[in-house]
Amino acid sequence: MKKLLSCATVLLVFMFFALPVSIFAQEGGDVATMEEVVVTAGRVKEKKKEITTNVTIINAEEIKNSSASDLGELLTEKAIGHSHRYPGALNSVGIRGFRTETHGNDLEGRVLILVNGRRAGTGNTAKISTKNIERVEIIRGPASVQYGSAAMGGVINVITKQGKDKPAVFVEGTLGSFGYKEGSAGASGKYKSFDFSGSFTSDSKDDYDTASGEKFYNTGYDRKENCSLNLGYEFLPENRIGVIYSYYDADHVGDSGYFSQNDLDDYKNSSNRAIDFIYDGGTPDGLFTWQARYFDGKDQDKWVDPTASDPNGWDDGIPDEQKTDQKGAQVQVSCNQEYFLVTAGFDWVNYEIETTWDPKKSEYDNPAGFLMAKTRLFDKKLIITGGVRYDEYEVDMKGDGKKESDDHISPRVGAAYLLTDWLKLRANYGEAFKMPSAKQLAADFTTSGFWPTHYVGNPNLKPEKSGTYEAGIDFSYASLDSSLTYFHTDFKDKIDTYTTAGGDTSWKNLGKAEIEGVEGELSYDIGSLFSWDYQVKPYVSFVYLTKYKDKEANEDLKYTSALHVSYGITVSDLDGFSANLNLYYTGKQDITDYEGGTYTTITQGRFTFANLTVSKRIFDFKEYGGITLRGEIQNLFDKNCEHVQGYPMPGRSFFLGLGYDF
Repeated sequence: MKKLLSCATVLLVFMFFALPVSIFAQEGGDVATMEEVVVTAGRVKEKKKEITTNVTIINAEEIKNSSASDLGELLTEKAIGHSHRYPGALNSVGIRGFRTETHGNDLEGRVLILVNGRRAGTGNTAKISTKNIERVEIIRGPASVQYGSAAMGGVINVITKQGKDKPAVFVEGTLGSFGYKEGSAGASGKYKSFDFSGSFTSDSKDDYDTASGEKFYNTGYDRKENCSLNLGYEFLPENRIGVIYSYYDADHVGDSGYFSQNDLDDYKNSSNRAIDFIYDGGTPDGLFTWQARYFDGKDQDKWVDPTASDPNGWDDGIPDEQKTDQKGAQVQVSCNQEYFLVTAGFDWVNYEIETTWDPKKSEYDNPAGFLMAKTRLFDKKLIITGGVRYDEYEVDMKGDGKKESDDHISPRVGAAYLLTDWLKLRANYGEAFKMPSAKQLAADFTTSGFWPTHYVGNPNLKPEKSGTYEAGIDFSYASLDSSLTYFHTDFKDKIDTYTTAGGDTSWKNLGKAEIEGVEGELSYDIGSLFSWDYQVKPYVSFVYLTKYKDKEANEDLKYTSALHVSYGITVSDLDGFSANLNLYYTGKQDITDYEGGTYTTITQGRFTFANLTVSKRIFDFKEYGGITLRGEIQNLFDKNCEHVQGYPMPGRSFFLGLGYDF
């Protein structure tokens, strides 16, 4: 592990100091620097060179070359952090030792998923398709100033495509191993003041074989559908009204249980739907910009557990269901002068959650206000940023308890110094929080069943809190992009259960943790160095945690690997042919032995997973479009590996697709 980290670090240092000499020696050609890259992770459009935090961008080309069909698979390939991947359609993703919450209210996670800047309403990254995504922006580290509760480890902002240029359409079909079938269609473009972009995908899959050749029953699904639609009308220059609609719907997704205790008939139906109404506006000179948004969505899961197959004794034949209704609004105004940028705004989000288990109904209400500022000093070489956010949070147990409220203030400050347009030093400090849940604050109910338990909320709970400081360097010139970041996080007031003197179950702030590490990224187009007429682009990114300690238990954090690495190479002739070989490495980690029933701490082994994609435009009809053939091999080396104990991943899988675009 240490050797791998050392090699990656040496490679980054070499690229920082040796490759620029070669790049500067090139004559002619277009030169791209950080000046040209614009990101919106901080809620407003900003040049990447002015960002003081570590932001990773997965662009449209990378998404196209990936074998991923959903956000979870994409983030796993990119080794953003630990992925908790199950068969079917369930995946949580970690950043810096924190993770998304795959079930229920996304406020209960510690990494936040956004779609176009608003809460996705789920932490299950398998519910978000990659078909209509323009890019994914990942803020590594605290982002509570921008987005409130749960943004402790980071924020993953999925940005869908917006129509531009002349209208275009595509149709695709794919067949693959284990009975995989997929069909997709979409269109995008702009006509006068109207723009549109959308896609629809439907796929199905049978049970798969593991790398050892054994059938893992009940791991397939009857049908999954994804739809994404972005419509807009620009009624004045820089003033656009838009509607974004998305839905995910999965039917009869196998709920297999552990491979050693394979349940043959449990399944779930799952969905996530949302609609956004957005107004983006601004003055002709760009001095003032503003945005207003209202959104409404629903996240739903239903688990069906017939008793025909009951290897673990848990099935009772009664379906369990959880529904989360989400709605909210965002309003913000920015003033962007030559030497400063100020943004002020208001957020409001409301969740109503209904389940078939106790507590059956609860409501979360969270209004917030924020102020962010940035100044550009010394000929715009020194960038100083700061922000503060105030959140109020009210919960209502709806008959199984009472109402309680809390609030929190989140600060952030950062600085960046531009040595040149392509070399930046940066430092940042930010705080983040996760509000207590409705149960934790206001519960008063007794569960039914063999062992009834009385739960009592603790209104004196404090939010979980973290403070993170980081320092890094970014280098971006021509076809070279690289960054190196050190970070340190102190986490406190973790909420855990305990038994009161009266025998009730309640919660209190007990836990502390310390996490620190190094993150790095590097990519370079060798073809541009030698003036080839095709691209040969090797890349590597890694996260190495030098410390991830539970300070209360004095042991390493569970389900946390010290090292994640993604590396590979992309080859393209820039005229219809591309190939990508991607490998990602997941280090060993300590876990609780649930499968074996010992509930002791054991170590889950390390593994490397490889995927290969190749596509070639085989017919070009000029103004009438063209046909592209695409092939994929997932788990190229047929490795027997598990992201989660007891759930081995599919063995080597083959996919062949044909697409027409016009």
